[in-house]
Amino acid sequence: MVDKHHPPLLQRTTGEKIRAVPRSALWLIGAMVWTLLFGTIGIIIALFLPYYRRYWFFLQWSFGLLWWTRVACGIRYEIEGEENIPDEPCVVMCKHQSAWETLAPQCWFNPQTWVLKKELLKVPMVGWALGMLSPIAIDRSARKEAMQQMLDQGRARLADGRWIIVYPEGTRIPAGYSGKYRRGGAVLAWETGTPVVPVAHNAGELWPRNSLLKYPGVIRVRIGKPMQPTAPSADAFLEEVREWIESNTRELSQVYEQPAASAGVETGRK
Repeated sequence: MVDKHHPPLLQRTTGEKIRAVPRSALWLIGAMVWTLLFGTIGIIIALFLPYYRRYWFFLQWSFGLLWWTRVACGIRYEIEGEENIPDEPCVVMCKHQSAWETLAPQCWFNPQTWVLKKELLKVPMVGWALGMLSPIAIDRSARKEAMQQMLDQGRARLADGRWIIVYPEGTRIPAGYSGKYRRGGAVLAWETGTPVVPVAHNAGELWPRNSLLKYPGVIRVRIGKPMQPTAPSADAFLEEVREWIESNTRELSQVYEQPAASAGVETGRK
């Protein structure tokens, strides 16, 4: 959860918002057309493809959206630490501020699967495509069963050579804030002895959550060295990963987070 009573850390001027409207509207139209094409023709074609060809086929949808985001909205990205990506698939734990980071990791970690809430599979087009790519779709209301499902399916996906992408905050958090980190990804890594590759970024400053407006600029991404799950417990390991992600997000951001009294929530301003 986040502090809903705290003002946004990054305030956009009226002029910035007005200038963002036409480019954001253009992006939305293009994204809808692109998704509709993949959601109809693409899904039909994918039904007849084996998993890995199906995966690479749907990957073009993500690449297309990233390209369109750069062209229509002027959003580019710079990446640090790409040399830290190991050859063997690991668990990736990524900061979650926007929809951008659900697309971009597909540029660096392949093939991959995602830990997500099962309700997403009901979303027309996108959810149907996700369902064809063997995600780890959990029921968050049944925590014990969801954890066991993540462990069982996570082991199987890793053994099959797939990266597992986890957004430990569980939902998109506004830029400048930190949500409470969930244990699932750390437990999976700790139980299986699999390293975690941490990812920090500031995408929410240009592509805010729950906003139709997108602002031009450069998203900064930092990929850390694999973190070995050698902590005495999964919770201790989670805290190590959380500290890396949050401290590096602060370094990349235009806004700064200060610890708040509420558990798992950080607020403040630079």
